[in-house]
Amino acid sequence: MGSFMLRRILYVIPALIAVSLISFLVIAVPPGDFVTRTAELAAAQGDIMPLAEQEAMRRAYGLDQPIMVQYWNWITGVVLRGDFGYSFSFNLPVKDVIWPRLGLTVVLSVASLLFIWVIAIPIGIYSAVRRYSAGDYVATFLGFLGLAIPNFLLALAAMYIAFAWFGINVGGLFSPEFVEAPWSWPRVLDLLNHLWLPMIVLGTAGTASVIRVIRANLMDELHKPYVMAARAKGKGEFALLMKYPVRHALNPFVSGQNDIFVDIVSGGTIVAIVMGLQTTGPLLLNALRNQDMYMAASFILMLSVLVVVGTLLSDLLLAWLDPRIRHQQG
Repeated sequence: MGSFMLRRILYVIPALIAVSLISFLVIAVPPGDFVTRTAELAAAQGDIMPLAEQEAMRRAYGLDQPIMVQYWNWITGVVLRGDFGYSFSFNLPVKDVIWPRLGLTVVLSVASLLFIWVIAIPIGIYSAVRRYSAGDYVATFLGFLGLAIPNFLLALAAMYIAFAWFGINVGGLFSPEFVEAPWSWPRVLDLLNHLWLPMIVLGTAGTASVIRVIRANLMDELHKPYVMAARAKGKGEFALLMKYPVRHALNPFVSGQNDIFVDIVSGGTIVAIVMGLQTTGPLLLNALRNQDMYMAASFILMLSVLVVVGTLLSDLLLAWLDPRIRHQQG
């Protein structure tokens, strides 16, 4: 297991280097920059920005240097000093803007994953063991419903029901008085009070997908010879179920967790805009529209790092769950 972990960790290093380079080039290579965007906005309001002023701004922001020089200065700042550059739009260091948003995004994503696990795993097991029962049909129907309804539509419906039926305003992750407040127990409790609805909205599609995966895999495992042999030896049905077929049926579920996490993070942008959530999605969208390159590249880099680390954890968990995987790879 130790050598397997070491190899997986070594694979992560070149992946992170490639991710950082692609994250920066995706923002920097297209024509135009933040100064061009600022000049266009000024011209739309009838204020012409002189070329000399534009060039001065480019020199001040370092945008007049070759792209690879800009990348090297940016990535060495990130690695050596934790400096993600300067946000042109906010007139603040990127790290002062990005960390609070990224923290809330991780909290919401992890909460959505926990919601998926708690709901989907028991229902998937029940549907496989009690297949073609009334409960199985209900779970299957709810699964189709969860996959068919877009998250943003579910968010709109949930917000309407919460406000019209219960008089609760569930927009955002904080009440207005706690949005800019420093962290304290009342602010944490306010976050938890607002977190449940976006957690359910973002977790619904993943829950439906996981139910289908576990049900299909467990139905396949239940009829294999090793299960019949264990049953013939008199092993208790529940202990047999949890020790062998469920464990094997979870392999595709574990390997697919990172995909679910990516779906939650990337697919949460529209939900975040609809529900007014203070997560990374709306801020990344604005950074891309305004060509705020260091802000956008830093967001893409951090989200990509989360995905790479999530893949690593998923691989390690899968190897622990199924020893055949680490033995097959030496």
